[in-house]
Amino acid sequence: MKSDRVIGTRVIRTALPAEAESIAALHARARATYYPEGVPEDGRDWLAAWQGVIARPDAHVLCVVENGRINAVASFRTPEGGPAETVKLFQFHVNPDQWRSGLGTALHTACVEQWRADARRTAVLDVHVDNERAQAFYVRQGWVADPSDGSHHLGMRFAVTGE
Repeated sequence: MKSDRVIGTRVIRTALPAEAESIAALHARARATYYPEGVPEDGRDWLAAWQGVIARPDAHVLCVVENGRINAVASFRTPEGGPAETVKLFQFHVNPDQWRSGLGTALHTACVEQWRADARRTAVLDVHVDNERAQAFYVRQGWVADPSDGSHHLGMRFAVTGE
């Protein structure tokens, strides 16, 4: 990340390897909110996945820390085989206890600032089709939905423009 951002009592910064367990737990809490029947077992070791992405030299993992606790996280990088000017937002989670507090907007702003610093032109993401709350958040931030392909995820894009 270009530099830590301090907003009141919040700090937005690059996640540290020792924080993978806290991030995986936050991810699980947030993910559980859009599976009304319970989170399906996907066989993935999410702790190992977060450890891997934090260690990846070509990825960014930003987190919002408030009072020593990680309350939001985002991970992004160039998608495999994608053009260098495109970035994919792979994960974006806010502690459900902190929804509508401005954390998501602040984290999104930090992501966009990093994308601009990295000369990205387009950002893409996939969001679960049943996660209407997240879809509405992304639309408020300027994301546009791609045509549906009938899968369990909706693709969205964001035009990264200059300041």
